[in-house]
Amino acid sequence: MHQQSDLLQDVAHLVKGDIHNLADKVRAVLDRSKMLERELQQLKDQQAAQESASLSSSAKLINGVKLLVSQLDNVEPKMLRTMVDDLKNQLGSAIIVLATTTDDKVSLIVGVTKDLTGKVKAGELIADIAQQVGGKGGGRPDMAQAGGTDVQALPAALASVEAWVASRM
Repeated sequence: MHQQSDLLQDVAHLVKGDIHNLADKVRAVLDRSKMLERELQQLKDQQAAQESASLSSSAKLINGVKLLVSQLDNVEPKMLRTMVDDLKNQLGSAIIVLATTTDDKVSLIVGVTKDLTGKVKAGELIADIAQQVGGKGGGRPDMAQAGGTDVQALPAALASVEAWVASRM
């Protein structure tokens, strides 16, 4: 019983309260944590939107189709999906390939606008790229994701995308 009392005292001290209002203090800390997580996510979304806006101008025309291939630094893999959605909206009709590396792992995402999925399927393109970086992946005709382990092979894998797309258009 004494140990529990000491533990409660320690927790109360950590949340700058006392044993009598401990539950309220812990609830307030948890609420603040959730609020900060939401704010952080909003900032990440804004950052992704800004990066997407600057990326859209680097799309190339391949046989009349916009192709955007980019390796991004310091971008969380989860943000790639948001960026692909933003870029699809900005470019209208396009094939988008984004990659990032973290901790010696490659994260890839391919987005294909619906009007192009008859010729190019995101799952087929991602499989080709992923195989080159020692990974695998899959998804729908308009969106696919993959991971890999060969970070050194990523530049060559991304460079191969243009020829792959050109052969299908």
